[in-house]
Amino acid sequence: MFNKVLIANRGEIAVRIIRTCRRLGIKTVAVFSEPDRTGLHVSMADEAYCIGPARPDLSYLNISNILSVAHASKCDAIHPGYGFLSENPSFSEITQKCGFVFIGPSHRAIERMGQKSVARDLMQRAGVPVLPGSPGSLEDANEAFEIAEKIGYPILIKASAGGGGRGMRLCEEPGQFKNLFMTAYGEAKSAFGDGRVYLEKYLREPRHIEIQVFGDSHGNAIVLGERECSVQRRHQKLLEEAPSPALTDETRKKMYETAINAVHAIEYVNAGTLEFLLDKDGSYYFMEMNTRLQVEHPVTELVWGIDMVELQLRIASGEKIPWTQDSLSPKGWAIECRVNAEDASKNFIPSPGRIEQFIVPGGPWVRVDSAAYTNYFVSPSYDSMIAKLIVWAPTREEAIRRMNTALLEFRIDGIKTTIPFHLFTMNNQDFFNGNFSTKFVESHWEEFQQKYSKAGSNLNPENQKSLSQGQ
Repeated sequence: MFNKVLIANRGEIAVRIIRTCRRLGIKTVAVFSEPDRTGLHVSMADEAYCIGPARPDLSYLNISNILSVAHASKCDAIHPGYGFLSENPSFSEITQKCGFVFIGPSHRAIERMGQKSVARDLMQRAGVPVLPGSPGSLEDANEAFEIAEKIGYPILIKASAGGGGRGMRLCEEPGQFKNLFMTAYGEAKSAFGDGRVYLEKYLREPRHIEIQVFGDSHGNAIVLGERECSVQRRHQKLLEEAPSPALTDETRKKMYETAINAVHAIEYVNAGTLEFLLDKDGSYYFMEMNTRLQVEHPVTELVWGIDMVELQLRIASGEKIPWTQDSLSPKGWAIECRVNAEDASKNFIPSPGRIEQFIVPGGPWVRVDSAAYTNYFVSPSYDSMIAKLIVWAPTREEAIRRMNTALLEFRIDGIKTTIPFHLFTMNNQDFFNGNFSTKFVESHWEEFQQKYSKAGSNLNPENQKSLSQGQ
């Protein structure tokens, strides 16, 4: 096992990794930008070093500065967390060439699965079902238009090198195609430095299901179940749960087998997530693979009873996965709400600023992953997520009730957050019945707005009742 690990990230994920390292007796090194000098991860780590100003490209994306700190502090390994450099194949490769262990997959795996069109081709060869789409990446609008005509509308135009909804456009009819293609191309170029896109058949109201996998360097692989990630805004997740209420036992078994076959086919090592779209008829299609730890990994940890960061560390240090698939079994239900610094009533616009009061919920089987605190400043320079609220219960109904109670306890003053929307969701009959899709936000937006207006924008325990009516 490693003696010292550098965490090339910030915020709650850096805190999360530090906690596991502490328990395992591993020393930690934090890096931080100038505005993050008072960050929780900085005070928790054994050592901490400033690597630049607020701009991510000058700090958390600055590979040379990060590696210089790793060398100076005599680290054994680097954990990238998620976001920033976590899926950058060059960072993985350079890290290893400089003599450090990269706690994640090989740079080849990151590169292949990061190029969405390449990943589709690899999955097809492994027998994984994929949506009809373009055979490769595209840069020419005329060529893309001809392919779109063959696939049929509606079509998604998606950035080949990115994710998170950036560089993605939905085209409903031929007359829109070329303009949307160029818009997606330009956005992808700006966001990822790579304008190439690919085309994919669009499903109207699918579910977003992802399968958690782990592979080791000894040829072993396991599946740690699925997560339901269909509650989204702008193609970005707001809420996740495990398991999914949409899967039958038969479909679940098939998806697990598909995921294991994919891991073996690409010889994947460490944590990864295969993301699928599930159609109404039970058909499922590969969408992409995230070659890192996911934001929503805590729901899997609570259901399967496994510290996934610890498993990452052990696999990266050369150990075998300590379980066979048959020896593992999930228990109960977990739900995670992402608490973002966003005004949910105004289409989730960012709400940076200083937190005047930060009081987290508690009680049995309630977990809060966060790096925020009273007087913490939420910077506009970084992602808007400030906390993850996770609960576990024996059943989905109990988990929803527990989440509702925890949300009512969560107090964050000084900025707007997504807590009102999560309260609404926990008390929405369609969500309660498991009857929803990736269109949940759009289809319930007007209802949410009405209830939010009735509750009032200052959601204290007295006026939350309009959003929190027990099922």
